[in-house]
Amino acid sequence: MSRALGYLRFAAGRLGGALAVLLVIAAASFAIFYLLPNNPAQLSCGKPCTPDRLVEVQSYMGLDRPWFAQLGAFLWGIVAGRTFGDGATAIHCAAPCFGYSFRLHTDVTSLLAERLPVTLSIALGALLLWTVVGVGAGVIAALRRGRAADRLLMGASVLGVSAPAYLVGLLFILLFGFTLNVLPIGGYVPLSESPGGWAFHLIMPWTVLAIINGAIYTRLTRGSLIEVMGMDFIRTARSIGLKESAVVTRHGLRNLVVPIATLVALDFGSLLGGTVITEKVFAIQGVGGLLLDAVNALDLQIIVGVTLFAALAVVLANFAVDLLYGALDPRIGAPS
Repeated sequence: MSRALGYLRFAAGRLGGALAVLLVIAAASFAIFYLLPNNPAQLSCGKPCTPDRLVEVQSYMGLDRPWFAQLGAFLWGIVAGRTFGDGATAIHCAAPCFGYSFRLHTDVTSLLAERLPVTLSIALGALLLWTVVGVGAGVIAALRRGRAADRLLMGASVLGVSAPAYLVGLLFILLFGFTLNVLPIGGYVPLSESPGGWAFHLIMPWTVLAIINGAIYTRLTRGSLIEVMGMDFIRTARSIGLKESAVVTRHGLRNLVVPIATLVALDFGSLLGGTVITEKVFAIQGVGGLLLDAVNALDLQIIVGVTLFAALAVVLANFAVDLLYGALDPRIGAPS
């Protein structure tokens, strides 16, 4: 019972910390995009925009109020939604309201919901691929430390870490798309329409991201496993007659679960925020494409919304890892 209560206190503390971080990020985003010299009303009003029309737009968007009132309405909109304007021309943005694009005449949450399945497809496939390949390569390199396989894998990981995503993507398009003509060079097919076409069109984006990010997992797994395999409890396990495979899997790899899970969660949260470069290279319209279009059009509402969504994804991923860490480590939440 005390262990369960301790874990609940631990989880509540982590949840409070996550909410505090989100609050700070939301306030900072608001300040950067709304209180600095940028004028969202001027951008929405367009050109030409008379002074009287500008005042009307500022009032409609709620930008004529003090900054603290604007910030309060902005944060409250995320929790309970908000309404722009009044009367017949009023626009309601339902919670969670990450903003409203007056350029596209729709709320940012709907735009995110439309693009998220695309980015989620890229993120999940790439994450699974580079985790399996990266961890597997790191284990092989650690168990063959100093040998040819180790040197080859470490050399490949250096190339993977240093290679820009856009360059690897363009090389893949040139080789497999144009030269060999065996893979599509871009586009996206929804999973509901054709599972085979969905996977076929995502092979190159998955592989490009796996090459770049899997190299980090390879180096992390190798270094951590080498350190773990030199500890006393590993020598004890060997001395009682356990097979080397059992020593590696039951004792060595088990100690890598938490650091790898932490890295997986952080990477997944970042990917959900938008694989901007990869989506651009392969002409895939996901969250990253939405963000780039908003930057080009100076649509501050979408920029802020995507920024907050990306922050939310990363913070929630960190919170999930904290809960996992607390479940795996009996010392977490234990009474002192």
